[in-house]
Amino acid sequence: MTGYSHSHYFVVKRMKFVVVLTLGIFLLELVGGILTNSLALLSDAGHVFADVFALGLSWLALSLAGLPADRKRTFGYLRAEVLAATINGVTLCLVAIWIFVEAFHRIREPLEVKSLEMFLIAIIGLTVNLVVFLKLRGIAQHSLNVRSAFLHVLGDMLASLGVIAGGIIMLVTKLYVVDPIISVLIGLIILRGAFGILRESANILLEGVPKGVKLAEVESVLRRVEGVEEVHELHVWSVSSRDVALSCHVMTRDQTTHSAQNVLDRIHSELKEKFNIEHTTIQFECGCCASQSAQCIFTQGRE
Repeated sequence: MTGYSHSHYFVVKRMKFVVVLTLGIFLLELVGGILTNSLALLSDAGHVFADVFALGLSWLALSLAGLPADRKRTFGYLRAEVLAATINGVTLCLVAIWIFVEAFHRIREPLEVKSLEMFLIAIIGLTVNLVVFLKLRGIAQHSLNVRSAFLHVLGDMLASLGVIAGGIIMLVTKLYVVDPIISVLIGLIILRGAFGILRESANILLEGVPKGVKLAEVESVLRRVEGVEEVHELHVWSVSSRDVALSCHVMTRDQTTHSAQNVLDRIHSELKEKFNIEHTTIQFECGCCASQSAQCIFTQGRE
């Protein structure tokens, strides 16, 4: 968790490229939406603007996350990516609300849309979105932050497809009410992605048990380790979307250094193998001493 690895540097570099491409899509759709009078295109531009903001935050957060830990921030800047993901989720909600309000007015009073120009601009936007999508797909599991950015882009692709479909329908039927209806569908796509991001980032910020980890299973595995009699004060939480930490008290009979080290090694092996938990702090307590005085406690942690 200290410094830049080669893979981390590669992810940061790719995110920079994605930000530049997405900014280009935003400018294209913004100008195109104004010229064609298409709310669907403007809605997609608003979505893309949120993406530019989100991807920029993701890029910044990834750069910060690669900085080494220091005496003031012993975990480094790993939580920067979670904060960025939270801000991304909030901005997506705000964009969706704006789309719904504007769509409501246009459904009541549909405006003529230059359907052919809208269709062509959406095709260009979809093509560039596809490039961005492919660039992010290979690194989407790098962190919650990158995954949130990936969901932004996936939503963009779906939105672009909706705009293209709307353009075709309006070219054939001249039913311009289709434009705000498609905008509402885009808004729903945005909200769905936003809620997922906010739920996961909130769980990390509240230091909840990480997704995919069940506390009862962790406790059961620890209790089955040879030499362990009791486990309590068990806590499992996420430092970031990729880094899980654990602390607990383990009661044993034999408090000799050699025995305790063997138990500790077995615990770490089980946690790594079954839950991919490597950052642990284990405190041993003597089961034969009710007072648990300093002479009966052997404390040892490992990261």
